[in-house]
Amino acid sequence: MVHVTQRNIAVSIILTLITCGIYGIYWFIVLTNDVGRLSGDHQFTGGKHFLLTLVTCGIWSFVWAYQVGKHVEEAQRQRGITASDNSVLYLVLTFFGLSIVTYAIVQSDVNRLA
Repeated sequence: MVHVTQRNIAVSIILTLITCGIYGIYWFIVLTNDVGRLSGDHQFTGGKHFLLTLVTCGIWSFVWAYQVGKHVEEAQRQRGITASDNSVLYLVLTFFGLSIVTYAIVQSDVNRLA
C-alpha cells in the first residue's frame, strides 16, 4: 500500500495565496511526488519537474500538467476505480494561468486514492 498524505484543498489554496506562492511551490512538489508514488512511476518527482519548470521559464508546466493527468489516470486504473483522463483539462487550465485550479483537482483525485 502506498502512503500519501491527504491535504485540505481550501487550506492549501489559502496558504498559497497568503505566502505569495511559496506554499504553492511546496504543494506542487509534494503533490507530484504523491502522484508518482500512486502511479508506480518513481521517476515522476516534484523536484525534477519544479527544476525543469524553472529552467524552461514555465514552459515545462504544460508538459507536467498533461503528464500528471496521465499518471492520475494510471493510478485510478491500477486500483480498479473508474479512470478519468483529465490531461487536456489540466493543460488548458495551466495554459490560461489557472495552475492552482489544476493543483486543486489533482489533489482531490489524490485524496480519493489515498
